[in-house]
Amino acid sequence: MIVYKSMKEIEIMRQSSQIVARILSGLKEMIVPGVETRELDLFAESEARKLGAVPAFKGYRGYPASLCVSVNEEIVHGIPSSRQLKEGDIVSLDFGVVYEGFYGDAAITVPAGVVTEEARRLIDAAERGFFRGWQEFREDNRLSDISAAIQAEVEQAGFSVIRSFVGHGIGRNLHEEPQVPNFGHPGHGPKIRNGLALAIEPMIAAGNWEVEILDDGWTAVTKDRSLAAHYEHTVALTDSGAEILSLDPKDAEKLSAWRTVDA
Repeated sequence: MIVYKSMKEIEIMRQSSQIVARILSGLKEMIVPGVETRELDLFAESEARKLGAVPAFKGYRGYPASLCVSVNEEIVHGIPSSRQLKEGDIVSLDFGVVYEGFYGDAAITVPAGVVTEEARRLIDAAERGFFRGWQEFREDNRLSDISAAIQAEVEQAGFSVIRSFVGHGIGRNLHEEPQVPNFGHPGHGPKIRNGLALAIEPMIAAGNWEVEILDDGWTAVTKDRSLAAHYEHTVALTDSGAEILSLDPKDAEKLSAWRTVDA
Protein backbone atom coordinates (compact mmCIF):
# COMPACT_ATOMS: atom_id res chain seq x y z
CA MET A 1 0.00 0.00 0.00
CA ILE A 2 1.32 3.44 -0.93
CA VAL A 3 1.37 5.86 1.99
CA TYR A 4 0.84 9.44 0.83
CA LYS A 5 2.36 12.18 2.96
CA SER A 6 0.86 15.40 4.23
CA MET A 7 2.63 18.68 3.54
CA LYS A 8 3.65 18.78 7.21
CA GLU A 9 5.22 15.33 6.94
CA ILE A 10 7.01 16.31 3.74
CA GLU A 11 8.44 19.33 5.53
CA ILE A 12 10.03 17.02 8.12
CA MET A 13 11.30 14.81 5.29
CA ARG A 14 12.81 17.92 3.71
CA GLN A 15 14.74 18.58 6.93
CA SER A 16 15.86 14.97 7.13
CA SER A 17 16.91 14.99 3.49
CA GLN A 18 18.83 18.24 3.86
CA ILE A 19 20.87 16.67 6.65
CA VAL A 20 21.77 13.93 4.17
CA ALA A 21 22.64 16.53 1.52
CA ARG A 22 24.89 18.41 3.92
CA ILE A 23 26.76 15.26 4.92
CA LEU A 24 27.19 14.03 1.34
CA SER A 25 28.60 17.45 0.45
CA GLY A 26 31.20 17.04 3.20
CA LEU A 27 31.98 13.49 2.13
CA LYS A 28 32.48 14.60 -1.46
CA GLU A 29 35.33 16.84 -0.36
CA MET A 30 36.99 13.88 1.39
CA ILE A 31 37.21 11.73 -1.75
CA VAL A 32 40.94 11.83 -2.51
CA PRO A 33 43.50 9.09 -3.12
CA GLY A 34 44.75 7.63 0.15
CA VAL A 35 41.66 8.11 2.30
CA GLU A 36 40.34 4.96 3.99
CA THR A 37 36.68 4.25 3.34
CA ARG A 38 36.05 3.74 7.07
CA GLU A 39 37.09 7.38 7.62
CA LEU A 40 34.15 8.36 5.44
CA ASP A 41 31.81 6.20 7.50
CA LEU A 42 33.00 7.70 10.80
CA PHE A 43 32.52 11.23 9.44
CA ALA A 44 29.01 10.50 8.18
CA GLU A 45 27.81 8.99 11.45
CA SER A 46 29.40 11.68 13.61
CA GLU A 47 27.93 14.53 11.54
CA ALA A 48 24.47 12.96 11.50
CA ARG A 49 24.39 12.66 15.28
CA LYS A 50 25.67 16.23 15.71
CA LEU A 51 22.71 17.37 13.61
CA GLY A 52 20.20 15.44 15.74
CA ALA A 53 19.66 12.59 13.29
CA VAL A 54 20.27 8.85 13.45
CA PRO A 55 22.09 7.02 10.61
CA ALA A 56 19.45 5.04 8.75
CA PHE A 57 21.53 2.14 7.47
CA LYS A 58 23.48 1.07 10.56
CA GLY A 59 21.94 -2.17 11.77
CA TYR A 60 19.28 -2.13 9.03
CA ARG A 61 18.77 -5.80 8.18
CA GLY A 62 22.16 -6.34 9.80
CA TYR A 63 24.17 -3.84 7.74
CA PRO A 64 27.30 -3.09 9.81
CA ALA A 65 27.99 0.56 8.92
CA SER A 66 26.31 3.96 8.59
CA LEU A 67 27.47 4.65 5.03
CA CYS A 68 27.61 2.56 1.87
CA VAL A 69 30.89 3.14 0.01
CA SER A 70 30.97 1.33 -3.35
CA VAL A 71 34.14 1.60 -5.43
CA ASN A 72 34.54 1.04 -9.19
CA GLU A 73 32.70 -2.19 -10.12
CA GLU A 74 30.81 -2.14 -6.80
CA ILE A 75 27.25 -1.00 -7.48
CA VAL A 76 25.75 -0.61 -4.00
CA HIS A 77 26.14 -1.69 -0.36
CA GLY A 78 29.94 -1.56 -0.23
CA ILE A 79 31.02 -1.89 3.42
CA PRO A 80 33.54 0.71 4.68
CA SER A 81 36.90 -0.73 5.74
CA SER A 82 40.63 -0.01 5.85
CA ARG A 83 40.64 0.06 2.04
CA GLN A 84 42.40 3.14 0.70
CA LEU A 85 41.06 4.94 -2.35
CA LYS A 86 43.36 5.10 -5.35
CA GLU A 87 43.87 7.62 -8.11
CA GLY A 88 41.27 6.96 -10.80
CA ASP A 89 38.71 5.24 -8.56
CA ILE A 90 35.07 6.24 -8.75
CA VAL A 91 33.25 6.12 -5.43
CA SER A 92 29.52 5.82 -4.84
CA LEU A 93 28.39 7.23 -1.49
CA ASP A 94 24.90 6.22 -0.33
CA PHE A 95 23.66 7.69 2.95
CA GLY A 96 20.41 8.07 4.85
CA VAL A 97 19.18 9.35 8.19
CA VAL A 98 16.11 9.31 10.39
CA TYR A 99 15.08 12.71 11.75
CA GLU A 100 11.96 13.23 13.83
CA GLY A 101 10.61 9.90 12.64
CA PHE A 102 11.12 10.40 8.90
CA TYR A 103 13.81 9.18 6.53
CA GLY A 104 15.97 10.97 4.00
CA ASP A 105 18.11 9.03 1.50
CA ALA A 106 20.49 10.09 -1.28
CA ALA A 107 23.57 8.95 -3.18
CA ILE A 108 26.29 10.45 -5.37
CA THR A 109 29.23 9.04 -7.31
CA VAL A 110 32.50 10.95 -7.02
CA PRO A 111 35.86 10.63 -8.82
CA ALA A 112 39.03 10.17 -6.77
CA GLY A 113 41.59 12.32 -8.53
CA VAL A 114 41.84 12.02 -12.31
CA VAL A 115 39.57 9.36 -13.83
CA THR A 116 39.05 8.01 -17.33
CA GLU A 117 36.74 9.64 -19.83
CA GLU A 118 34.48 6.58 -19.67
CA ALA A 119 34.23 6.94 -15.88
CA ARG A 120 33.28 10.61 -16.17
CA ARG A 121 30.64 9.84 -18.77
CA LEU A 122 29.25 7.05 -16.59
CA ILE A 123 28.95 9.33 -13.54
CA ASP A 124 27.25 11.97 -15.70
CA ALA A 125 24.85 9.41 -17.19
CA ALA A 126 23.68 8.27 -13.74
CA GLU A 127 22.97 11.87 -12.76
CA ARG A 128 21.25 12.64 -16.06
CA GLY A 129 19.19 9.48 -15.69
CA PHE A 130 17.91 10.70 -12.34
CA PHE A 131 16.96 14.15 -13.62
CA ARG A 132 15.30 12.72 -16.73
CA GLY A 133 13.24 10.40 -14.53
CA TRP A 134 12.43 13.25 -12.15
CA GLN A 135 10.97 15.23 -15.06
CA GLU A 136 8.29 12.53 -15.35
CA PHE A 137 7.44 12.78 -11.64
CA ARG A 138 4.27 14.77 -12.11
CA GLU A 139 0.57 14.56 -11.31
CA ASP A 140 -1.33 11.89 -13.29
CA ASN A 141 1.75 10.39 -14.94
CA ARG A 142 2.26 6.68 -14.29
CA LEU A 143 5.07 5.37 -12.13
CA SER A 144 6.70 3.52 -15.02
CA ASP A 145 7.02 6.81 -16.91
CA ILE A 146 9.86 7.57 -14.49
CA SER A 147 11.42 4.15 -15.09
CA ALA A 148 11.23 4.36 -18.87
CA ALA A 149 12.75 7.85 -18.94
CA ILE A 150 15.71 6.74 -16.81
CA GLN A 151 16.36 3.71 -19.00
CA ALA A 152 16.17 5.73 -22.22
CA GLU A 153 18.60 8.38 -20.96
CA VAL A 154 21.15 5.86 -19.68
CA GLU A 155 21.03 3.57 -22.70
CA GLN A 156 21.27 6.52 -25.08
CA ALA A 157 24.62 7.27 -23.41
CA GLY A 158 25.75 3.71 -24.15
CA PHE A 159 25.39 2.26 -20.64
CA SER A 160 23.04 -0.21 -18.96
CA VAL A 161 20.68 0.08 -16.01
CA ILE A 162 20.98 -2.39 -13.14
CA ARG A 163 17.80 -4.46 -12.81
CA SER A 164 18.36 -6.25 -9.51
CA PHE A 165 17.96 -3.09 -7.42
CA VAL A 166 15.28 -0.43 -7.60
CA GLY A 167 14.16 2.87 -6.13
CA HIS A 168 11.37 2.94 -3.59
CA GLY A 169 8.82 4.84 -1.60
CA ILE A 170 10.14 6.49 1.55
CA GLY A 171 8.72 8.16 4.65
CA ARG A 172 8.35 6.73 8.13
CA ASN A 173 10.16 3.68 6.75
CA LEU A 174 13.31 3.59 4.66
CA HIS A 175 11.71 1.29 2.09
CA GLU A 176 8.02 1.69 1.37
CA GLU A 177 5.77 0.97 -1.57
CA PRO A 178 5.96 1.53 -4.47
CA GLN A 179 9.09 0.08 -5.99
CA VAL A 180 10.61 2.27 -8.70
CA PRO A 181 12.60 0.24 -11.26
CA ASN A 182 15.10 2.05 -13.50
CA PHE A 183 13.79 0.27 -16.59
CA GLY A 184 10.45 -0.52 -18.19
CA HIS A 185 7.76 0.74 -20.54
CA PRO A 186 5.83 3.97 -19.95
CA GLY A 187 2.15 4.07 -19.01
CA HIS A 188 2.11 1.37 -16.32
CA GLY A 189 1.73 1.26 -12.56
CA PRO A 190 -0.15 3.59 -10.20
CA LYS A 191 -0.83 7.18 -11.10
CA ILE A 192 1.46 9.72 -9.48
CA ARG A 193 -0.42 12.01 -7.12
CA ASN A 194 0.19 14.73 -4.58
CA GLY A 195 1.85 13.50 -1.38
CA LEU A 196 3.89 10.74 -3.03
CA ALA A 197 7.47 10.56 -1.74
CA LEU A 198 10.08 8.43 -3.52
CA ALA A 199 13.76 7.65 -3.56
CA ILE A 200 14.60 7.70 -7.27
CA GLU A 201 18.01 6.11 -7.77
CA PRO A 202 19.53 5.11 -11.09
CA MET A 203 22.21 2.44 -10.62
CA ILE A 204 24.03 1.90 -13.89
CA ALA A 205 26.95 -0.01 -15.40
CA ALA A 206 29.45 0.62 -18.17
CA GLY A 207 28.98 -2.98 -19.29
CA ASN A 208 26.30 -5.58 -18.65
CA TRP A 209 23.56 -5.09 -16.04
CA GLU A 210 24.00 -8.51 -14.38
CA VAL A 211 24.98 -8.52 -10.69
CA GLU A 212 26.89 -10.66 -8.20
CA ILE A 213 26.91 -10.39 -4.39
CA LEU A 214 30.31 -10.78 -2.74
CA ASP A 215 31.04 -13.14 0.12
CA ASP A 216 30.37 -10.41 2.71
CA GLY A 217 26.68 -10.85 1.86
CA TRP A 218 26.23 -7.17 1.03
CA THR A 219 28.49 -5.75 -1.64
CA ALA A 220 26.86 -5.92 -5.08
CA VAL A 221 29.24 -5.84 -8.05
CA THR A 222 28.80 -5.98 -11.79
CA LYS A 223 29.19 -9.56 -12.97
CA ASP A 224 31.52 -8.48 -15.77
CA ARG A 225 33.40 -6.17 -13.33
CA SER A 226 32.66 -3.10 -15.42
CA LEU A 227 32.44 0.27 -13.66
CA ALA A 228 29.18 1.21 -11.92
CA ALA A 229 27.65 4.49 -10.77
CA HIS A 230 24.76 5.45 -8.49
CA TYR A 231 22.83 8.71 -8.14
CA GLU A 232 19.83 9.12 -5.82
CA HIS A 233 17.54 11.72 -4.30
CA THR A 234 14.51 11.75 -2.06
CA VAL A 235 11.71 13.52 -3.94
CA ALA A 236 8.11 14.44 -3.17
CA LEU A 237 5.15 15.75 -5.12
CA THR A 238 3.82 18.76 -3.22
CA ASP A 239 1.50 21.69 -3.74
CA SER A 240 4.47 23.40 -5.40
CA GLY A 241 5.10 20.53 -7.80
CA ALA A 242 7.91 17.97 -7.91
CA GLU A 243 10.53 18.76 -5.28
CA ILE A 244 13.98 17.23 -4.77
CA LEU A 245 14.14 17.22 -1.00
CA SER A 246 17.76 16.06 -0.72
CA LEU A 247 19.24 18.44 -3.31
CA ASP A 248 22.36 20.24 -2.11
CA PRO A 249 21.66 24.00 -2.37
CA LYS A 250 24.97 24.23 -4.27
CA ASP A 251 23.31 22.23 -7.06
CA ALA A 252 20.43 24.65 -7.59
CA GLU A 253 21.76 25.52 -11.04
CA LYS A 254 21.41 21.91 -12.15
CA LEU A 255 17.78 21.94 -11.05
CA SER A 256 17.12 25.18 -12.92
CA ALA A 257 18.71 23.77 -16.06
CA TRP A 258 16.48 20.68 -16.04
CA ARG A 259 13.38 22.73 -15.33
CA THR A 260 14.25 24.86 -18.35
CA VAL A 261 14.59 21.74 -20.51
CA ASP A 262 11.23 20.52 -19.17
CA ALA A 263 9.55 23.81 -20.08
